[in-house]
Amino acid sequence: MRILFLGDIVGRPGRKAVQDKLPGLRDRWRLDAVVINGENSAGGFGITEAICDELIEAGADAVTLGNHSWDQREALVFIARQPRLIRPCNYPAGTPGRGANLIDLRDGRRLLVVNAMGRLFMDALDDPFAAVDRELALCPMGQVADAILVDIHAEATSEKQALAYHVDGRVSVAVGTHTHVPTADHRILPRGTAYLSDAGMCGDYESILGLQREEPIRRFIEKIPGSRAEVALGEGTLCGLAVETDDATGLAKQVAAVRIGPVLAESRPEFWD
Repeated sequence: MRILFLGDIVGRPGRKAVQDKLPGLRDRWRLDAVVINGENSAGGFGITEAICDELIEAGADAVTLGNHSWDQREALVFIARQPRLIRPCNYPAGTPGRGANLIDLRDGRRLLVVNAMGRLFMDALDDPFAAVDRELALCPMGQVADAILVDIHAEATSEKQALAYHVDGRVSVAVGTHTHVPTADHRILPRGTAYLSDAGMCGDYESILGLQREEPIRRFIEKIPGSRAEVALGEGTLCGLAVETDDATGLAKQVAAVRIGPVLAESRPEFWD
């Protein structure tokens, strides 16, 4: 299975990069599944139903979230009727939506997408290790799911690595999101799970984490509240992870970073391009 994961979409530049580039990449790379983190897609804070629909129309099979899941209050309502929108599985019981879902792909195969949020330096949700274990027990790879992707939305790299090694051999892909900066440690873990500490963002990299530079700089210098940070509006770069799995096992065979656009050095999967 050919899986493309794209990191946090930040505002209009990130959405435009996805809408402009993803349909062509889906055809060129003959992608079987595309998962995108969309928690910053609405002006940098949360997601709306219209934007979620746009991402699915552009080629996303599932959209994951994170700590900004509810910044747009409408998400609390429409997430119940959108099975392809997946919030962290370790939110408390009774939280709207779902933390994992088995996605039926275009060729009939099934991809389990799990979203988990870290606890270090973030809101203290339930234990992500136990929450992910519960989801994997309900839908084991090779029995129910043909492949499994886990989006680890966390601040601390150590927590991302720990959770990835915890699920190594039980999932196809464990990929980190949230910090908006792509890391260079993409690899296949010892038991066959593809891993990357952070997929980076889809957005304007002439920015501070996708936001216009002036307000974050002022806050660091003056240490007092100011105006709301606004999304940087330059051309967006597509960032993420490409993974090819073994159809027999669901485990990763090949992995590569994806960076397409200005500012960053481009990277594409040579095994597909």
